[in-house]
Amino acid sequence: MVRWWKEPAAGDIVWCHFPDNIHPRPKPRPALILAVFDDDAPQFTVQVAYGTSQRTTTLYRGELAIIREMNAAAYEAAHLSFDTKFNLRQVLELPFSTDWFSVPPGAPHGQIPKLGTLHPSMVRAVQAAHRAAVE
Repeated sequence: MVRWWKEPAAGDIVWCHFPDNIHPRPKPRPALILAVFDDDAPQFTVQVAYGTSQRTTTLYRGELAIIREMNAAAYEAAHLSFDTKFNLRQVLELPFSTDWFSVPPGAPHGQIPKLGTLHPSMVRAVQAAHRAAVE
């Protein structure tokens, strides 16, 4: 049975089974919520950007990284386990349900998919990555 999560917020970092074509991937990963659509509330759709802990020191057009040594406050607010980069060229709209999202290890915010929140110091980096991704 599919369960729908309560409304998230843009800027939340969540535990997502980011899909490969139309199927959820078995390995969940961090995703950054860019927008929340409430047209079918209480069933929400979210626009998420793909996150990975691979090659975080090499950024390409449309990417931003949260690196512990470079911005400890942002890393702590995101509640990440590893340095992570988000790719704003890999963005999808997904139903905010148990089909695509799950509770992260340690459940830092209780029994919801939220890992953490984007720190205000990262807003400009997200804006720059978004501009680069749409060019």
